[in-house]
Amino acid sequence: MTLHQAMAFALIAATLGAFIWGRVRYDVVALAALLVGVAAGVVPAASAFDGFKSDVVVIIAAALVVSAAFERSGVVELALRPLLARLKSEKSQVPALIGAVALLSMATKNVGALAVLIPVAQQLARRTGTAVSRLLMPMSFASLLGGLVTQVGTSPNIIVSQVREDALGKPFGMYDFAPVGLCLTAVGLAFLSFAYRLLPRERAGQVALTEAIAAKSYVTEAVVPEDWTGGPKRVSEVRRAGGGDIEVVGLISGGRRRERPHANTLVRAGDVVQLEGDPNLLHTLIHDLNWRSHRANRPLEGPEHEARSVEAVVSADSPLAGQSAGRIDLQARYKVKLLAVAGSGRRVLQRLRSAPIRAGDVLVLRGAEADLANALKELGALPLADRSVQLGAKRPLILPALILAAAMILIALGLAPLAIAFLGAALLMVLTRTITMREAYAALDGGVLVLIAALVPVSEALQTTGGAALVASSFSGLFAHAPPLVVLATLMILSMFAAPFLHNAPTVLILGPVAISVARALGLAPDPLLMAVATGAACDFVTPVGHQCNTLVLGPGGYRFSDYARLGAPLSILVVLAGVPLIAAIWPLAAR
Repeated sequence: MTLHQAMAFALIAATLGAFIWGRVRYDVVALAALLVGVAAGVVPAASAFDGFKSDVVVIIAAALVVSAAFERSGVVELALRPLLARLKSEKSQVPALIGAVALLSMATKNVGALAVLIPVAQQLARRTGTAVSRLLMPMSFASLLGGLVTQVGTSPNIIVSQVREDALGKPFGMYDFAPVGLCLTAVGLAFLSFAYRLLPRERAGQVALTEAIAAKSYVTEAVVPEDWTGGPKRVSEVRRAGGGDIEVVGLISGGRRRERPHANTLVRAGDVVQLEGDPNLLHTLIHDLNWRSHRANRPLEGPEHEARSVEAVVSADSPLAGQSAGRIDLQARYKVKLLAVAGSGRRVLQRLRSAPIRAGDVLVLRGAEADLANALKELGALPLADRSVQLGAKRPLILPALILAAAMILIALGLAPLAIAFLGAALLMVLTRTITMREAYAALDGGVLVLIAALVPVSEALQTTGGAALVASSFSGLFAHAPPLVVLATLMILSMFAAPFLHNAPTVLILGPVAISVARALGLAPDPLLMAVATGAACDFVTPVGHQCNTLVLGPGGYRFSDYARLGAPLSILVVLAGVPLIAAIWPLAAR
């Protein structure tokens, strides 16, 4: 072992130790490792920032933006709504939800697909009395399985493709992962459809901070357009359209206001309907019925796509206290709209423009970011923790699916590289106002992007110093007479065990070059070994920390660390038992 090889191994070992220790952020550890590598001469200074211009970073960033655009468009919830009404028990809910999240994970980043469907599962659980702990972990595992199918479904597939291109001159194709991924997804979904019973039923999900400090329900007003073709509708039908979670608290028809109208009261074109509920549910209902939000006929100054909605609580010394929106004329004086009000300890039953605002009330205000900042400061209103509030925002519904389909077709036909196609799709999402630039930036997981970009040169140090070849030589000596399937299984299991401690991206960045060196040393084809590394790293089913999807459901599902192994350990064994022969059958181990 040369000095440079020893230093490369020491750097990797220290980095892994810091990851396992867990006291310092992953991205900080990765950046520190990069700088130490440069200082030690293991990483050439000229290539220190090559990871930041890597296609991997661009693809992951673009996929996150596309996923966020899907979430905000509501197209997934709309597509699933007819099915959700038929799901009465967990026996039918689990297969339907895991199937939906697996399919969506095949088209876009799995963490984004899961984020889209978690609220759907939570609403379904509340409505039917199902324990949410029986739904969310199977959905997380299904998103990991679905992500195996395409190159963009999960980070390990993207990264291992880049590793292959760096070492062999050509990346994996978009759908090279599909044969193995589809088979493993089918096996995994069949297992999860009945094995979810291993999960605890009694756990209550944690309430997110943004939900805990936000008001429980808002009152807003929706205008039924004069040219509305969806009515007349009874009040009871409006409630059902809101999933039973929306109340009609007032109806203004023909200049006359009815408070808490009867269920059989008809809502007609030209009426103004006062609704009470969660702001995102209110937005969905108003959008689905083709109604208009309150005061939609008074557009804001500046481009509408630059506007955003915020929740703010009225302080005791606010000039709003004791006033009404009509009297203070928020839009004329402060360039913001009042979209909804949640009364502090009371139900708001008057028209929004005439209802007195009191200290402690929570308002949903919409305007340009600069106007909102000035208005909140002057009005003494304190913004709540930032969360997505779409009430009053118009988003294209079908367009995101068409944009993504076009990108996938371009990739499949070889007309555009993966990074270019997905970057173009993300840009089109912004240009078509499916997502704003502010929301696009918020969708980027900066920590993960920096982690990958910083570790690319560090992992390459193993290759450039000959460290990977040294490991491969030792590995080949140990397994010189072992069947190729044993080598394949060992790499998959090693990746699977490493992912919870290293995160799945560093696992592939470190073990990918090792797999190629092992293949060369043992006279095996590198592709099946790379597939084994990617599959193992993407299938962390036993901890909540190895993949963002598992972390995402930890709080909402009320899970403990040990709960993951209940369902995840047998699924991991199943993936190894099915995955090793599958990879060997589809990607022959014999070198060509």
